[in-house]
Amino acid sequence: SLRLKKRHGIDMQWRTIHKILKREGLVRRKKRTRKNPRPIPKATVPGELIQIDTVYARKYNKKWLYQFTAIDCTSRWRFAWITKEHSNRTSVIFLEKLLSKAPFKILGIQTDNGSIFTNYYTGYRKSADPLHPKLHVFDLACKRNDLVHYLIDPGKPAQNGKVERSHRTDREEFWNDVRFRTIPELKQKHAMHMLRYNTEREHLGIGGKTPVEYLSNCPI
Repeated sequence: SLRLKKRHGIDMQWRTIHKILKREGLVRRKKRTRKNPRPIPKATVPGELIQIDTVYARKYNKKWLYQFTAIDCTSRWRFAWITKEHSNRTSVIFLEKLLSKAPFKILGIQTDNGSIFTNYYTGYRKSADPLHPKLHVFDLACKRNDLVHYLIDPGKPAQNGKVERSHRTDREEFWNDVRFRTIPELKQKHAMHMLRYNTEREHLGIGGKTPVEYLSNCPI
């Protein structure tokens, strides 16, 4: 408005100018990015940050089987579990299984914003009682076990890149070729695949070591 008055002698309110520009499609809306409730740390020791995710694995009797996966960001040690159910209940069961199997103390868990892991964006922030919001059962399980639950930014799956990449490895080295008749047989073969992953498969991200080799040379 100052420039119009100064150069052309036109005195017009800035609100009027804005309306005209908006009508002509010349105003760009700024995208508001939601800030993560907790800044995600850079893991430096085993157990400091574990990425967790799920994937549709294979169909069995015309129904999907799901794989829950956890990977340690420092050592690349992994734990996975096959289940027929993809729910809040199984996310908590998987967390308890992970805690019992991990060869180190776990301090932090990182997940996406899926409804089986959090209600932070769908329910928590819209609570009728903001001072006492209803926590998701997975968050409650983390709290019981003194774990910090970190969420990746919405629409940023690359922030969970280590577990996402490991799912691609599973697809290429296991799920594409595995043959099985029963779920117990599948789970036995899957356990062997995970054993190879942790004890035989070298990882460039940890200097060509296997996860178990890395952990054996790392104070836990």
